[in-house]
Amino acid sequence: MSRVTAPTSIGIMDLLDLLHDTMSSPWVYLAIFAIAVLDGFFPVVPSETAVITAGVFAASGAPYLPAVILVAAAGALVGDHISYAIGRGGGTRLLDRLPPHGRRRAAIDRARRGIATRGGLILTVARYIPGGRTAVTLTMGAVRYPRRRFLAFDALAASSWGLYSALVGYLGGLAFEQDPLRGLLLGLGLALTVTVVVEVVRWLRNRRRATRAGEPGTDAVSAGAVSRPADAR
Repeated sequence: MSRVTAPTSIGIMDLLDLLHDTMSSPWVYLAIFAIAVLDGFFPVVPSETAVITAGVFAASGAPYLPAVILVAAAGALVGDHISYAIGRGGGTRLLDRLPPHGRRRAAIDRARRGIATRGGLILTVARYIPGGRTAVTLTMGAVRYPRRRFLAFDALAASSWGLYSALVGYLGGLAFEQDPLRGLLLGLGLALTVTVVVEVVRWLRNRRRATRAGEPGTDAVSAGAVSRPADAR
């Protein structure tokens, strides 16, 4: 039994030591910024996990929590604008090629109307939906949502996301100050719970609206509707 548990415990301690050394380095801020930028248009990069992890270790003093929040929000803002630019450049041409009376054209028209009336709310909520942020920013670029309004709303969305992710990790770190692994698990669990709640609320609202309209899938705010321009690529 000791031959199995000893290497495992050593491996975990080595991992924690590596994380501690990484989080204590001033380069961690650049890493968080870069990860948040990439996640804006390449959603397989786990930016939220990186920010939560930094928040957990910030409870012990390093890295500095306000700096983590700042660089995470700044990286998310830059990444979202790259995604917006991609949608504005290539997405518009794809939309112009869609058949005028097809289903995709109708879905895009619904998305366009939804974004025009509730663009800020959609952009903010999508920040907490896996993959949703990229779909929404690409679509906003493709339908040529005003750039200044996009900047204003996205600054709010990115700031709230950076604050939320870092504080979730920080709370986990405070709860298990002597056990950062448990603190990280608690932080990730809290973030997952919030994501599930957002998804359930969104699903219920979409279902209620579809029932009222008499035809399913007509909600322009849903991630499925706004993600179709990205799928069309």
